[in-house]
Amino acid sequence: MQPFWMVCPCLFGVEGLVAEELRAMQAEKVQAQNGRVIFQGDASLLARVNLGSRFSERVQILLGSFPARSFEELFQGVRSLPWEQWIGKKDAFPVKGRSLQSKLFSVPDCQSIVKKAVVERLKQRHHVSWFEETGALYPIQFLILKDQVSVMIDTSGAGLHKRGYRASSTEAPIKETLAAAMVHLSRVRPDGTVIDPFCGSGTLLIESALYAKNIAPGLQRHFTAEHWEGIDASVWQREKERARDLVRREADFQGIGYDIDGAAVELTLANAKKAGVIAQIRASRRDIREFSAPGDRGYVICNPPYGERLLDTRQAEELYRVMGKVFVPKPKWSYSIISPDTTFEECFGRPADRRRKLYNGMIPCQLYLYYTSPKKTGGASGD
Repeated sequence: MQPFWMVCPCLFGVEGLVAEELRAMQAEKVQAQNGRVIFQGDASLLARVNLGSRFSERVQILLGSFPARSFEELFQGVRSLPWEQWIGKKDAFPVKGRSLQSKLFSVPDCQSIVKKAVVERLKQRHHVSWFEETGALYPIQFLILKDQVSVMIDTSGAGLHKRGYRASSTEAPIKETLAAAMVHLSRVRPDGTVIDPFCGSGTLLIESALYAKNIAPGLQRHFTAEHWEGIDASVWQREKERARDLVRREADFQGIGYDIDGAAVELTLANAKKAGVIAQIRASRRDIREFSAPGDRGYVICNPPYGERLLDTRQAEELYRVMGKVFVPKPKWSYSIISPDTTFEECFGRPADRRRKLYNGMIPCQLYLYYTSPKKTGGASGD
């Protein structure tokens, strides 16, 4: 099979991280765009990215892109694409999509047109008049943005943030892909100690452990494309074996979680067990006012409750003041705190050494990074 185009949608703010990890996976022609990264590769890379991407939301095959300002242009553009290279006579191909800032704004009408165009193309190429759609699933997705159409086939199924370890969660949990980005930006080492004083369901601690030990986040789950006739099962098996070979089994990582809620502590430990990293993680009940950083080196990474999540604004600001007092500058320790509150630094009591703009769902946030080494990395950035 010749190399083909793929696209990884992602949270705004992490496009560069996705592009970086795709290049490390040997993807070609990597191009970061707003909210997604496109690249070229083969079936092995498709499996590798599904299994190993920490920051992508899913992996899609990019069938093509074209402008469309009318239903006729949409129909002809979709019908011209090589659907028969992927979808067989019995396969199912449901259609979903979005339209933003475009003349073709009715999503149901666009869905109908895309489906009709694919059917017409496949009728011609497979020489059949009707599709039973009882075979493997090939979910078609389209995006119409400013009259430019992109048409994809999804290979992942459930979003890649669904690693398989978080069947249960506390209220307002952080998304796994965002947690992984925070861990990467905090530069967690394989032998590091990570503390989350608001551990909730344990997502930041678990993602830290997976990152430190280089465990592929998708090893415990399955993907839609595993059932495709065009990708041999040996491809998936080979990539899973490759991922297992890359695990840093000797990594001496520790994750420590605290939470004022005893149920959250139990949930953190249960999820860590599901993720296969329970040996690296411990958790206990503790109020933030009792926080102290143990040992000579480590990272505090947290997603504290804030006004738009669990607390009102006054409570959130008081919490930030407490954090500023207990997160004491200490050699070889760093603090990474995500918040949407523009007054965070004022309440915390000191400006961040660096900032990085990220999105928690649809909420614009800043990741405030505090370093304590004598030589700082520079002023605020990423605004």
